[in-house]
Amino acid sequence: MPADNRPPVPVPAATVILVREEAGHLQVYLLRRSQTSGFMPGSYVFPGGLVDDRDRDDALWLTHADLAPDALSERLGQAAGGFETLLCYGVAAVRETFEEAGVLLARPGFPAQGDFGRACERRLAESPAHGWFTRLVVSDGWVLTLSALSRWARWITPERMPRRFDTRFFVAVLPPGQACLPDMQETTAGIWISPRAALVENINGKMPLSPPTLATLHEFLSTPTLQRLQTVLSGRNWGEPIMPRLVPLEKGRQFVLLLPWDPMYGLNENEIRLGDVESLVLPAAEPFSRVWHCNGLFRPIR
Repeated sequence: MPADNRPPVPVPAATVILVREEAGHLQVYLLRRSQTSGFMPGSYVFPGGLVDDRDRDDALWLTHADLAPDALSERLGQAAGGFETLLCYGVAAVRETFEEAGVLLARPGFPAQGDFGRACERRLAESPAHGWFTRLVVSDGWVLTLSALSRWARWITPERMPRRFDTRFFVAVLPPGQACLPDMQETTAGIWISPRAALVENINGKMPLSPPTLATLHEFLSTPTLQRLQTVLSGRNWGEPIMPRLVPLEKGRQFVLLLPWDPMYGLNENEIRLGDVESLVLPAAEPFSRVWHCNGLFRPIR
């Protein structure tokens, strides 16, 4: 935390939960962050990243989006600052999904110019350069399919964390004919997996998941098919931001995150009693309201 004890201001970010149905069962796509990453190194997460300055060019992106302002607000909801706020989050979501996972949520404009194969080649050659995605969209006439994004949740990093993000989580179905491919820079591996299997692998220590990923996958247990998920999405709003509360433990760098629905979330720190956290680890599919961090792993606890 800064020297004046004020928590860092959360930086806007966007994440896309890519989904598909395989043999009648819902799967999600997870990417493993590089071990050299400054945030959640080695963890499995959904594609996503920061909203950058190029994502905020409203005049430009409205000419390269498949939704007009009114339709954008209806699709992605209301936010402080109007549709422009969610427009930049939507643009960042599309850009980061293409950069990290190789999935392009866009269609060629009219007259058609965009070529997906050429776009993938440019992704591998140019993506480290700032502004490359804007140049790609403009030069090849792509139209971002923001209509493919659905609202899921908004997460804000705990106040005690040195780096904080205000992240909008969107859901998108894998477009036909496309396949996921990690960029091998920020992300080093990718996998399609069922929510239950990912939760089990996290408990076993084989697939470290971030807290928002854990909570999202647990919610997805109630939507075992794509049809069921789409029904849920049709009535889904952003809801209240989810900001976990960090409670440090005496043992080294261990800590517990209390989620807003935890009964101790609103207590003073000296009133919080956590017990022997090592003995409280829950089975993969059990509901939870707190997460224990130890040795780079986050595990739900009772």
